[in-house]
Amino acid sequence: MSALKNKLVTRLILVCLLVSLDSCWAKHSNRTFTIDHEANTFLMDGKPFRYVSGSFHYFRALPQVWEERLKTMQAAGLNAIDTYIEWSLHNPRDGVYNWEGIADIERFLELAQNAGFYVILRPGPYICAERDNGGLPHWLFTKYPGIKMRTSDPNYQLEVSKWYAQLMPRMQKFFYGNGGPIITVQVENEYGAFYACDTKHLIWLRDQTEKYVKGKAVLFTTDQPNDGLKCGKIEGVYATIDFGIGSNFDDQWKAMRSVQPTGPLVNSEFYPGWLTHWEEENQRRNANEVANSLRLMLEAGACVNFYMFFGGTNFGFTAGANNYSKDFAADITSYDYDAVMDEAGNVTKKFWLVRKVIADFLEVQPEQDCNGCISTQRRSYGIVNLRPIGSLFSQLGRTTLAHGKPVRAEHPLTFESLDQYSGLVLYETELPHLKIDPTVLTVNELHDRAYVFVNEELVGTLSRRNGISSMPLSKGLGSRLQLLVENQGRINYETLNDTKGILGAITVEHLNGEKQELKDWVTTSFPLESEQITTLVNAYKHQMITELASKSNVLRNGPVVYYGEFEVEKLGDTYLNPLGWGKGVAYINGFNLGRYWPLVGPQLTLYLPKDLLRIGGNTLVLLEYQKANLNRESGEYQVTLDDRPQLDG
Repeated sequence: MSALKNKLVTRLILVCLLVSLDSCWAKHSNRTFTIDHEANTFLMDGKPFRYVSGSFHYFRALPQVWEERLKTMQAAGLNAIDTYIEWSLHNPRDGVYNWEGIADIERFLELAQNAGFYVILRPGPYICAERDNGGLPHWLFTKYPGIKMRTSDPNYQLEVSKWYAQLMPRMQKFFYGNGGPIITVQVENEYGAFYACDTKHLIWLRDQTEKYVKGKAVLFTTDQPNDGLKCGKIEGVYATIDFGIGSNFDDQWKAMRSVQPTGPLVNSEFYPGWLTHWEEENQRRNANEVANSLRLMLEAGACVNFYMFFGGTNFGFTAGANNYSKDFAADITSYDYDAVMDEAGNVTKKFWLVRKVIADFLEVQPEQDCNGCISTQRRSYGIVNLRPIGSLFSQLGRTTLAHGKPVRAEHPLTFESLDQYSGLVLYETELPHLKIDPTVLTVNELHDRAYVFVNEELVGTLSRRNGISSMPLSKGLGSRLQLLVENQGRINYETLNDTKGILGAITVEHLNGEKQELKDWVTTSFPLESEQITTLVNAYKHQMITELASKSNVLRNGPVVYYGEFEVEKLGDTYLNPLGWGKGVAYINGFNLGRYWPLVGPQLTLYLPKDLLRIGGNTLVLLEYQKANLNRESGEYQVTLDDRPQLDG
């Protein structure tokens, strides 16, 4: 009887499982997201549907605050979330994949679904987004010198197919037709603005994407409403456009209709703010114009996605750069973007105006229930005293901060040939006899900024941004030439061959006008990742090194690491204010906050989330390139932690 009973139980369990699976399949098989080309609308399960969504890039906020940011966006009345997927974040090295912490895209999508959002997924693989190299991994240049990104180059397509084979199976359960929140999936990104106009590649990428989507979500493209629409349009993929405030909306929709005659009107990137570069004014947009523009689009029946609704931060070295009119300009660390929510997730004037407009078209929760609309607690922790604990050029600095051994080569090596993501590279060689005083030194194709030293004494700075590639060298300074080159961020828009370091010849010009190329270079990598900084700090804590003796604010002998500690009794968001310092990188408790450059602005403060702090002791490290803030009265190097941001200079 016992054996018979066990068989019956087993059969019963199998029947229940089959019924459950059949029920689940039936439930999901009824979920469809399609386009009605006669009524010019999206259809969700056969019923007309439209979205008002907001861009929120999971990689620009710590995972501890994802849910909080989503709640605030929900309180604004949005019914969808738009996010890019950053290939370089998840695949930082060839064959290495990361799906944890800030890279846990599956958790982010689950949180969005739990909050009741639909999702617009933009997997790229190129995303732009003002990120280093537009989100494409730097190691593609290392593995395939001369690779042609975003084209039918077989090497590029091979790596995209490998990447999608890792990514897309993780996404499939989230497609709407499979029971998930993803209603649309983008193929490429503003391809109409790209020089290649490679139709074969777009068709290949469409098929590569659909291989995983399988009709369970709508494929779409996004392009600017101009002539580039023709190159961005892909057969069988729904075409949408992007534009900001103050636009002639009728003309924009006509441009979309020129390549997409039927279906819903969609602005996939409506700009309530704009991006900002170092050495320019912070970009701002009028809140009333944003709200009025939104109303006009919604009255036209359009679907709208705010780019950005919440911007966040380019932590570490993730900020990219642009090359407008061949003028290189690096993006600032903050991605506040003058968005509807600020960099710390607080609501702005735009939030309330936008919310009021959305409420006239979609259901919005009562204002008294707007729990996510309360500003986060911001605290001022005051002055932090810092000590100089190591120079980059010192023996210990070279051993702790350098990655690997120095490499000898006839010509300078690029970051990519060294398989280096970012940070600094030091190039060293012996100078020939200088026949005139001064002699002109020229560095061709510098990417991006070089501090020039002779015998470890600073003699000048060269800049790609400002077109300065030459400078005089005087006789008697010394014989050892050192060029410390900084990667300021790879170009993220249009140009995707922005290798870093020194790409051309380095010459000195003699009295008779003859140019002599300098060769036989020793190259040292300084990636400046958290691991190298932590190693140096640990060496200091274990008294393997002592503080530097000199008390100076101008750094003439190379970058210096400054270390400080401070106590925290209550946690709150704060802002690192490096006013009085020059240019460098900040690390809090070993985490790379990003680049600071108060000398040129406009961004002064770096956003420091409370989740990077701990009750009790905390550590702060500045790797300063140029100028330290020395308080002459106290004799201390100082920085402050403020309770408000300063992004406008």
